Amino acid sequence: MSDHLFNRQHPAVKDEDRDRRRPIITVEGLTKRFEKNVVLDGLDLEIFSGETIAILGGSGSGKSVLLSLLVGLMEPDAGRITIDGQNTATFSRSRQWRELRLKIGFLFQGSALYDSLTIAENIAFILEHQSKLTDREIRQRVHEKLRLVELEDVENKMPNELSGGMQKRAALARAIVFDPRIVFYDEPTTGLDPVRGKHISELIVRLQHELQMTSIVVTHDLICASLVADRIAMLHGGKFLFTGSRDELQQSKIPYVREFLDAATHRC
Repeated sequence: MSDHLFNRQHPAVKDEDRDRRRPIITVEGLTKRFEKNVVLDGLDLEIFSGETIAILGGSGSGKSVLLSLLVGLMEPDAGRITIDGQNTATFSRSRQWRELRLKIGFLFQGSALYDSLTIAENIAFILEHQSKLTDREIRQRVHEKLRLVELEDVENKMPNELSGGMQKRAALARAIVFDPRIVFYDEPTTGLDPVRGKHISELIVRLQHELQMTSIVVTHDLICASLVADRIAMLHGGKFLFTGSRDELQQSKIPYVREFLDAATHRC
């Protein structure tokens, strides 16, 4: 396999550093089925504070279902999810989830910007409804987050005036506007050409380092996963076939992992 897929600029989290951290998210025995179709089959995973983990898998592997469970949009049939020390199975579906979600940022696959609002209004929306910041403080926060994603001078533009890559960056500014501890990325490079996809991946890395967030990147894009992740967890057949570094992934002898990597290499 071509090594260029696994070249990246940022250092991985060392195992000894990870061992000193507590998991910020723990998944235990997580199971989800739709009628007789078992989509997730007893998943176990620990995600450590400050790391970036990529959930990698092909279409239909259950990545989107896992993401929906992690953010409380679905309920599991069995198992437990613990986020920041809280067992989400005990939550009421209103107040406790609402409080936890203020610690979580979410980058939607299609950006999901409000068409009728300017970029600044899109980013300010949650602050206006969920914070006690003054109007001036909100404007300062919006400007700061747009600067972080390299989108100065677009505050008064409408979403349809921006390219797809710029919309993705604006949506990322919105995802981090509350200074979340955890950010979920749903297929962040989908719909982007390779150059803009690489730019988004590099931006994810830089923001993780600058803001010290925990990042969970759900993707089918091997290049994105290899650029951003300290660890990669490959999902297939309702289970994690592999969890480890991108170097360990490259060396894996698991048949499906080899098939996935070889296919990605030939496509590139």
